[in-house]
Amino acid sequence: MRCLSGWVLGLALVTSGVLAQTSSSDDLLMESSVSATLPSGAEARGVLRARDQAVLASELAGRIVELPFSEGEPFKKGDTLARFDCAAYQAQLKAAQAANRGADEELAHNRQLAALNSVGRFEVARAEARLSEAQAQAQVYQVQVKRCSVIAPFDGQVVSRKVQRYESVTAGAPLLEVVDNRTLDIHLLVPSRWMSRLKPGQSFTFIPDETGQSLQATVKRLGARIDEGSQTLLLIASVPSADGLLSGMSGTAHFAESK
Repeated sequence: MRCLSGWVLGLALVTSGVLAQTSSSDDLLMESSVSATLPSGAEARGVLRARDQAVLASELAGRIVELPFSEGEPFKKGDTLARFDCAAYQAQLKAAQAANRGADEELAHNRQLAALNSVGRFEVARAEARLSEAQAQAQVYQVQVKRCSVIAPFDGQVVSRKVQRYESVTAGAPLLEVVDNRTLDIHLLVPSRWMSRLKPGQSFTFIPDETGQSLQATVKRLGARIDEGSQTLLLIASVPSADGLLSGMSGTAHFAESK
């Protein structure tokens, strides 16, 4: 009799364990189903960022003699944003070009003599090597002279000037921060559990704090990695028009309840 009661008690414990596991599995499934849907009135904070923005740096050491654009001023692609004193580099370029012409004349002369069997092939080859060296040296100085001017890579505006006119800077020193506010994207950090309900082409509204005007935005793409600490995912969206908007504006995105 005592053995029978122990067997019944053990069966009851096993059954309750199975029921507990089944209940736990059901809870997980329900939780997964809920997390796969966007809650009603789902919101996320984000910021507007320009597709084209850069900090332009000096490619050589020198003294700045021209810095025509100040903060906020617009410029066009191809405009000179900064110019260095290039007298030394230009002089070196002229010397290299002169050496190039001399080496070219020497090679032509040696080829004529070789045709008359007055010089050997070695003299011609050496003249060819000297010409190649002179040409390479001239190309180096041409590149340096070209770097004396910092050219605008796109249409935009000056965000800030890191240096002033007449200052001497080292190679690699930042000169200007520039931005193109005509093409802006929205960068949002959304909960990672929304991932299955956010697709490219999906629409939502975004309201910048600075303007208070609602914008219709479209999801472009999702980030490639979930942040482990915050469990958030980067979402990048586009706006149809950037009129009246500036890079750096922050706001709130509002998503409709997903079905």
